[in-house]
Amino acid sequence: MITSFLLKSLDRRVSIAILALLAIAVLVPVLNLAFPESSALHMPTYVMQLFGKYLNYALLALALDLVWGFCGILSLGHGAFFALGGYAMGMYLMRQIGSRGSYGDPVLPDFMVFLNWKSLPWFWHGFDMFWFACVMVLVAPGVLAFIFGWFAFRSRVNGVYLSIITQAMTYALMLAFFRNDMGFGGNNGLTDFKDILGFEVQAGSTRAVLFSASAIALALSLLIASGIVRSKAGKVLVGIRDAESRTRFLGYRVENYKLFTFVVSAMMAGVAGALYVPQVGIINPGEFAPGNSIEVVIWTAVGGRGTLIGPILGAILVNGGKTIFTGIWPEFWLFALGALFVAVTLFLPKGIVGTVAEFMAKRKAKVAADKSAETEAVQPEAAQ
Repeated sequence: MITSFLLKSLDRRVSIAILALLAIAVLVPVLNLAFPESSALHMPTYVMQLFGKYLNYALLALALDLVWGFCGILSLGHGAFFALGGYAMGMYLMRQIGSRGSYGDPVLPDFMVFLNWKSLPWFWHGFDMFWFACVMVLVAPGVLAFIFGWFAFRSRVNGVYLSIITQAMTYALMLAFFRNDMGFGGNNGLTDFKDILGFEVQAGSTRAVLFSASAIALALSLLIASGIVRSKAGKVLVGIRDAESRTRFLGYRVENYKLFTFVVSAMMAGVAGALYVPQVGIINPGEFAPGNSIEVVIWTAVGGRGTLIGPILGAILVNGGKTIFTGIWPEFWLFALGALFVAVTLFLPKGIVGTVAEFMAKRKAKVAADKSAETEAVQPEAAQ
């Protein structure tokens, strides 16, 4: 049943994207590890790490596209799910430090020793096990999305009101995680990671594996998202996006479809955050900032919402441009980002991929119409 579901999700564009991601997952680490630094084919570790971060952002944009592009839910709080997944992985990495911390405590992280905590909080127990951390990467954002969605969708909160509530949610979490008594490191967050599964986080081989894991996770998430969109439930989601009241009138439980999609999307965002943290080496409350969630909306819009492939492309292009632009004119980046969003809204409302797809469809229709006209012109001549 699962195999049939996954096979149905493989259209031409998705298949090409998945194959490209799997090829990248193999090729980039090989270029980094197999070729010496003196070789023209060598990819520096910092470049691989940077692209690994872009892939995690692409997964976050894909997660947003699933709810915004196909269900019409404009979430301005997906950064919260991303950050929760990151904190779950960060807690595991902090437990792996053990007595190698600055204060040498084998159980308590350094920030807890500094704050005179006498014992490990109950919600930190279990994070010394990798499998438990992986489960919590999915459970923490999934439970938050379920609780939030349960009340919001059954109250029929829609449109701009829902967007504002999601933004308020991530802002409230940011303020909460800034507090030292929350037990998550306060303003400084979680950092100074040493090992993951017994391997040094800073080692080149570990970074290569993390990059491959990011590419594979993105490919798998794309496969799952495509399977959902191309299924019968996916058709209902599009109906909800385009005419929710009519879909509800036809007898569909709209709130259930919304809730399911929202939870799956949140879990995807959590996985993105979990893979992001060991590659950048830190997680702090700044990841909950509402501005981060708004940037995800921009990535999705630039690439083309409702296309699955578009948000991936948009996230990579915008963040690549951000890296270059902030190195040249860092003080003007936010102005450039705002101008980009306005330009896309005015001139490319369907984004890059959506505009290209529309152009190709029109061209194909024109060619078909020309052939039909030629056929109709030839038939009377043949009859004479």
